[in-house]
Amino acid sequence: MHKLRSLSVAKLAEVFGRLSTRLKSSGGRPAAPLGSRILTNHDDIFKHNMWDHVQWTEEDKENARQKAEENSGVQIPLKEQGKFDTEACQYWDKFYEMHQDKFFKDRKWLFLEFPELLPSDVKIQATNRYQGDQQIQYPLPSGSDRETRHQQHSGHTHHHRNTDACDCQESCQGAALEKNKAAKQTSFPGQHASFRILEVGCGVGNSVFPIVNSIKETGAFLYCCDFSPRAIQLVKDHPDYDDSVCHAFVHDICEEMASFPFPPQSLDVIMAVFVLSSIHPERMQGVVNRLCTYLKHGGIFLFRDYGRYDFSQLRFKKGRCLSENFYTRGDGTCVYFFTKEEVHDLFSKAGLEEIQNLEDRRLQVNRGKKVVMHRVWMQSKYRKS
Repeated sequence: MHKLRSLSVAKLAEVFGRLSTRLKSSGGRPAAPLGSRILTNHDDIFKHNMWDHVQWTEEDKENARQKAEENSGVQIPLKEQGKFDTEACQYWDKFYEMHQDKFFKDRKWLFLEFPELLPSDVKIQATNRYQGDQQIQYPLPSGSDRETRHQQHSGHTHHHRNTDACDCQESCQGAALEKNKAAKQTSFPGQHASFRILEVGCGVGNSVFPIVNSIKETGAFLYCCDFSPRAIQLVKDHPDYDDSVCHAFVHDICEEMASFPFPPQSLDVIMAVFVLSSIHPERMQGVVNRLCTYLKHGGIFLFRDYGRYDFSQLRFKKGRCLSENFYTRGDGTCVYFFTKEEVHDLFSKAGLEEIQNLEDRRLQVNRGKKVVMHRVWMQSKYRKS
């Protein structure tokens, strides 16, 4: 057992070692969150596929605002909007039937973005192997998350307006605690784990398997859910799926009475990567409130999603807008575009305290076609006190 654990730690140490080498060879540029490849000479723009920390001019901001205003000027009639909510699972099942597990790439950058996914003792051992006893800050990789469309799937049933976030939070917590009271007294998957992670909207496992292959023999356990049965079946059929460290299950996080296979206040980490944006804006607060009841005190909620005026928002055609900054694609899947203030309100109203709330502005470059695209993503970390 000790030998296996050492091998797993060695594998994680290799990841951090590569990162350390990258830092040492970066020409003395200070490490920065969300990457450190800065475009200082416009003539170099086509030398790389992505540039970090791109500053928008006032003209850029105004052009983006006008494009969003233009493409949202014609909204889909209310009587036609319901199907995008009630039939969301069908749209995503069709998506996975067509693409299987070929559409998205595995997020091998995940631990560099979110080192909180590792148990603390594993992080310490991995970093000590290469850095002695020094504590170092890991920057986010400059080339992460390059898909022009990301997985978003969490499940929708009926619109619900959250009029009082505080009351809703207390109500959700009470319902969840009552509903899962029995679960504390019975066995559940991962009950003996010392560190528990939940990924919501896991899709076909593009985050699942980088995590699974890194937490074996560490005492950690991963739960992953999606409301698409087809997606969950693809996860379970994957050769790296290991039910000794992972439990995949079908779950609609928008369904208020749906129960989880673990008790409240049992999770160390919850991760939602390009998931919450697929939920109707009126329902997001209730979803976050309910999820947070499962975090331990001191637990972390990791979030990454689309930001306001991202390239993918500005390229929508007229007639695809459902409501302000909320759109539906041609295949029926939906997407919302956040601001930093909205993200902060979302998690603060759920009772969490901010650790990080960043706007990731990058310039994505198609060097073959000589095309540049302004990308905007949100990345945040919130803790349950």
